[in-house]
Parts: sequence; structure tokens; C-alpha cells
Amino acid sequence: MFCEVIKKGVVMCPPRKKVTLYIMPMRSCYNTVLLLLALLAARVSNAQTGYDNIVQINGVVMTADSLRAVPGATIQVKNKNRGVETEYNGVFSIVVYKGDTLQFSSVGYRPKEYVVPRNIDGQYYSMIQLMVQDTFYLPETIIRPLPTKEAFDYAFKYWDIPNDQYELARRNTDAYLLRMLAYTLPMDGREAQSRALRKQANEAVYYGQRPPFQIFNPIAWGEFFEAWKRGDYRKKKYNPYRNNN
Repeated sequence: MFCEVIKKGVVMCPPRKKVTLYIMPMRSCYNTVLLLLALLAARVSNAQTGYDNIVQINGVVMTADSLRAVPGATIQVKNKNRGVETEYNGVFSIVVYKGDTLQFSSVGYRPKEYVVPRNIDGQYYSMIQLMVQDTFYLPETIIRPLPTKEAFDYAFKYWDIPNDQYELARRNTDAYLLRMLAYTLPMDGREAQSRALRKQANEAVYYGQRPPFQIFNPIAWGEFFEAWKRGDYRKKKYNPYRNNN
């Protein structure tokens, strides 16, 4: 507001308003600064503590009796949905917090738990976990006989029992069966090439001259007569699953 000038030359100004300034006490300001510094220090301390609390565990899972590696074992952090599996040589690596509990489990072994120590120095830790082999209890099997003798005779004659894996492997590797297949199956490319090369090598021996006739070979005639005496040329019913000798 501006002052007003009156005729008598007196300057009249409106009364000034009273302004009140509030000044914070020094003690209260000091407490506020201390509170801000404490909050900042706590935040930095929590960040450092969280990083120092992490540890990487490298270890091996082995059997307790023979110290053999246990492949495929599961290592899981308790009450947390994360974990790892061991390699073919039993080695594993996992990152956890100090104080966590590791659960070791594998088929055929008793489960184990391991509490990570809180007083570990640094962020790396090595360990060897031994697993004890567990005992399996299978449900009981009751074998009952056939009701009558006639039913047993019928089952023994007409039941078709499938071959197991051992019997199939034995038949597939039978020497007589493989020999019969070698005589009956046609030659592949490798066998045909080998036969052609052998024939070419035999012909190269008598290069430039007439090859001899085997009909005049006394050794071949001797072998023929010995085979005739043994009966090698008689007709036989060949059974690939029976020793014909």
C-alpha cells in the first residue's frame, strides 16, 4: 500500500502489519540432522551386510562307503524354490545366504541336510557331502499254483510267454544265426568293394601267364576226400538255434 499526501503536507501512511518470524531451536535442528545421518548409515550398512551375507558353495557329492561320485543328486535350498543338480562326476555349485539349509537327495540314498555356517570368511566355500545308501523294501509277491493239473498242462503247452531282454540278446548274437544271415543276405557296398579288390589282387599274381587249374591240385583233392568221408555233403536239416556239430 502506498502513502497518501494530505493538503497540509503531512504524509499519512497506513499502519504496518506485525510480522512474526518462527526460528527453529538449535537443539531440534541438531536432532534432525542426526536422524538423517542415522538413516543414511543404516541404508549403507544394510547394503554392505546383504552383499557380505552371500556365499558361493562348490562341492562334491560322494558315497560314504566307497567314495564314488553320485551323479544327478538334487541340492535344494530349504523353504526356497531353487536348487541345482550334480554333474556326472558329482560336482555342484550353488549361491546361497549364510545360515541357509541345503537339502541333499538322490534315488537310492538317504536325504541329508547341511546348514551353511554364518562365520564363513569371504564369499567362497568348499565342501564334500557323503550320502549313505538306503534300503528298498519291495511289496510282497504271492505266487499261487494253478487250480488243477489239467490247467497246468494246458498252460505249459499253449501259453505264449514273451522272451525277456536276455533271451532276445542271446538269439540276436547266436553264431549259427549270424552265419546263416551272412550266407543269405546280399552284400553291401563295402563287402562288394572288398571282394572286387581281392579278386583283382589274385589275378595280379598270375599277370602275363595262364592261371593254374585247381582240378589238378592234389591238396584240394585230399581235402575233398576228407570231407566226403566226414559226410559234409549229406543233406541235413539246419537249425540255427542248435549246435549241428
